[in-house]
Amino acid sequence: MQPEYLPFPALLCSVLSISRQHYEVTLDPGRALLSWRKLRPRSVKGRTRAGSVTVPLTEIVSVEEAEIDGKYCNSMKWQHMCKPHAFTVRYIKRMKKHRWRCGEVTFWCSEEQMCCHWLQALNDALNQQTHRPKHLLVYINPYGGCKKGKQIYEKKVAPLFSAAGIAADVVVTEYANHARDNLYDVNLEKYDGIVCVGGDGMFSEVLHGLIGRVQKDSHIDHNNPSACLSRCSIRIGIVPAGSTDCVCYATVGINDPVTSALHIILGDCQPLDVCSIHHKKNFLKYSVSLLGYGFYGDVLKGSENNRWLGPARYDFSGFKTFLTHHWYEGTVSFQPAKWVIGSPRDNKPCTSGCHVCRQSSKQLQELQKEQNCRFEHSEEEWTTIKGKFMAINAVSLSCACPRSPKGLSPAAHLADGSADLILVRKCSRLNFLRHLIRHTSKKDQFEFPFVEVYRVKNFQFTPKHFEEYDTESTDIGNVSKKNFAQICTDHPSCVCSHVNSSWNCDGETLDQTAIEMSDKKVKRRLLLMT
Repeated sequence: MQPEYLPFPALLCSVLSISRQHYEVTLDPGRALLSWRKLRPRSVKGRTRAGSVTVPLTEIVSVEEAEIDGKYCNSMKWQHMCKPHAFTVRYIKRMKKHRWRCGEVTFWCSEEQMCCHWLQALNDALNQQTHRPKHLLVYINPYGGCKKGKQIYEKKVAPLFSAAGIAADVVVTEYANHARDNLYDVNLEKYDGIVCVGGDGMFSEVLHGLIGRVQKDSHIDHNNPSACLSRCSIRIGIVPAGSTDCVCYATVGINDPVTSALHIILGDCQPLDVCSIHHKKNFLKYSVSLLGYGFYGDVLKGSENNRWLGPARYDFSGFKTFLTHHWYEGTVSFQPAKWVIGSPRDNKPCTSGCHVCRQSSKQLQELQKEQNCRFEHSEEEWTTIKGKFMAINAVSLSCACPRSPKGLSPAAHLADGSADLILVRKCSRLNFLRHLIRHTSKKDQFEFPFVEVYRVKNFQFTPKHFEEYDTESTDIGNVSKKNFAQICTDHPSCVCSHVNSSWNCDGETLDQTAIEMSDKKVKRRLLLMT
C-alpha cells in the first residue's frame, strides 16, 4: 500500500485592515508563515506593495479575538461595515543583543465569518506546536539578587503566561532549599515544566531537587560515582532575578526576564550537561556552570560576609581577593574527553543546534554502550599535574555574564558530555591581572605560559596537606599547627593562615577540598535556547 500523505491546509489570503490601512494578509501553513503587506493605490503596472512583515508560526505567542472599542471604530470611518470584527496576534519581535519583546497587531475584518475563519486557522496552527508548555510549576526566590523576584514575575512574566494560555502554580520560597524539598513531594506528572525565578543559586536548588527526585524514583544511588543517572523528562526554565544569572546568560545570551519568559512560552529547549561532585564516594553536589577553587572560591567565600551590598559584593570581594594574591598547592588528575570534536581554544562558541554538541553526544552514547557506563572511572589515561595554583576552574558552559561577556571558557559547549578544566599556575600579581582582564576582551585568555586548559570527562583534586596527612575530614582544624607554619613559611608575603581555599560550586561553597568531578551527561532539558 502506498503511504497516505496528509496535505497542508490551503493557503489563506484576505485583505484586512490595520490602523486605517489596508493590508494583504497571508497564512501559509506549508511554509509555517504569517505575513502582511501594506496595499497602496493601483499604479499603471498594477497594485504595488510595501511595508511587508513576516512572522514564523513558531514565533506567534497567542491569537485571540480583540475587544471592539466603539469610539475607535467610529473614528475609522468604516465603509460597507455594519459591525466590525477584529482579532489580535501577539508575536516575537527580535531586538538587539538577543533581546526579545512581544509585538502586537490587530487585524480588522469586514465580516464576522471572515474573522472566525482566521481565528480558527491561526489557533489550529498554534495547537500543532505540541512542545509548548500548558501547565508550569513556578518557584520564586524573593530574597535573591536585588530582592525583586516576586515583582519581576508579577509585572513582567505572569501577564505573558496568561496571554499565552499557560496555567502556573506559584510557590514563593520561604527558606533555603525550600524548592528542593518541595520537589521531592510534588506531583510532577501534571506539569510540563518547572520555572525558577531567581539567580544561579535558585536554579541549582531546583536542579538538585528535580534530579534527586528522579534518581530516588528510579532507585539509583547518587553516592556511587560510577552510577549512570536517569535522565529527567521534565524541563526547567529560568527567569533571571539574581546577582549574576550566569546560566541564563550563557544559554539565552542575555539576562532579561521578558526574553526568558518568551523562550519558555515557545517551548524552546537546550540540552545541558550536569556534573556530579563527590568526596570519598560521598555525593556533594551537582554543577552545571562553574566549579572553581582558589581565586573564585575565595571571592565567593569573602562575599558571603557582605551580602548587604547586593551584587556589588562580588566586585568588593574580588578586588580584596586579588590584593591578597593567594596561591594553593596540590595535585590535579584528569581524563581527557577524546570523543569530543574541537578544543577549548578553537574559537567556536556553542550556538543553537550546535554541530559539535550533536556529534560529540552521539559518539559519547556509542562509547557508553560499548563500556556499559563504566568508562568514566577506568584507570587508563589519567594525567597528573602537581603544582602551585592561583585558580583551578572546571566549567560545563562558557560562564558568560554581564561582567564577562565571553565567560571563563568562550568555546565551552553546553551538551558535549565534557567540561573545560582551566589551571592558572602561580604567577605575579600583574600577570594574573592581565589574565583577568582578558575575560572582558576578545583576545585569547589562555595565551599565557602560566595558564593551561584541557577538555576533560573526569578530574580529581587533592590539596598538598591531604597528601601528607591521612585525614578522614577536610576540617582545617584537623591539620596540625606544624602544617600551618610550613604553609606560612612558603608564602610569607600575605602572612596567610589558610591551608586551602574553598570550592565555588555554582555560587555555593563546598566544605570539602579533596573532590572528584565527573560529567554525568544527564541531558537536562531547559525551556531555554540561545
